[in-house]
Amino acid sequence: MTVTASAYATDALPRTTVDTAVIGGGAAGLNGALTLARSRRSVVVIDSGTPRNAPAEAMHGFIVLDGTPPGELLAQGREQVRHYGGRVVFGEVASAEPAAPDGGGDPRFTLTLADGRTLTARRVLVSTGLRDVLPDVPGLAEHWGHSVVHCPYCHGWEVRDEPIGVLATGPASVHQALLFRQLTDDLVYFTRGNELDEDTRARFAARAVRIVDTPVLEVVKGEDGGIAGVRLTDGTFAARRILAVATRMQARTEGLDGLKLPMEDLPDNMGRRFSSGTAGTTEVPGVWVAGNATDPTAKVGASAAAGALAGAHINAHLATADTDAALAAARGGTTVPA
Repeated sequence: MTVTASAYATDALPRTTVDTAVIGGGAAGLNGALTLARSRRSVVVIDSGTPRNAPAEAMHGFIVLDGTPPGELLAQGREQVRHYGGRVVFGEVASAEPAAPDGGGDPRFTLTLADGRTLTARRVLVSTGLRDVLPDVPGLAEHWGHSVVHCPYCHGWEVRDEPIGVLATGPASVHQALLFRQLTDDLVYFTRGNELDEDTRARFAARAVRIVDTPVLEVVKGEDGGIAGVRLTDGTFAARRILAVATRMQARTEGLDGLKLPMEDLPDNMGRRFSSGTAGTTEVPGVWVAGNATDPTAKVGASAAAGALAGAHINAHLATADTDAALAAARGGTTVPA
């Protein structure tokens, strides 16, 4: 699922080479940009305006900011980046690829936006986030982020004590069910053709989790616009107010093929992510990745922290490159621009 947030005022795209281009304007990207801008690095955030949590009314589990609407957090983040001289450009990256390095071998990258504008950067931070892929159950997608949830830590408190149904999508759904059982005494597990061994069935029975093996036909909307329940293939109606689904999480890769970033599958066929090392480093020199694009389990706070760490690592990398260039210039009797 991808939901576009409201467009916002955009900065001009600089014509000169910038220290860092950040692809993605969520918590990871903005915090990475903030860290770089506060270190007096020229930084541009390219943001398509499609954050993963756009459907949610509020974000939770982030101390002090618990209950803050996602859009409000991002709007404040953009202004804080701008306060320190960073730029935030509303646009979509159509391609990103390495360019010829400078005379001293310092990396360069060219980003081309969907409208044809281009940007050259010394380093790139990929913070595109991920896309949640829901199971193909009629009527499910329209309730995503409201009556259909996936994370007990993000929205569990808000659905406590409700009749909750877990629509199984794979092995991860078993763990998900046990977590949601902490939030309600009325939990039904719809297997949807996913096998449950006897030990798991016994564990569910011990926690009073009811199991329904009959396939789910559709999600039924209630008169209030929320979920009334699910209809099974045998015609039975199972009343539920909330449905929990373990989505398949796919890192957003649009426009990034030219960077040739390594990727890897998540366990239990739960999706695909960018591979990364310490502080978001990748196998591609000059490119870092942070947030949900590489750590699908990261909530807003963890994504923001990862962005800050990557930003600090990029700044240190640039500082070394700047010093190397200055030393080479001093030995060669030339000057290096400040």
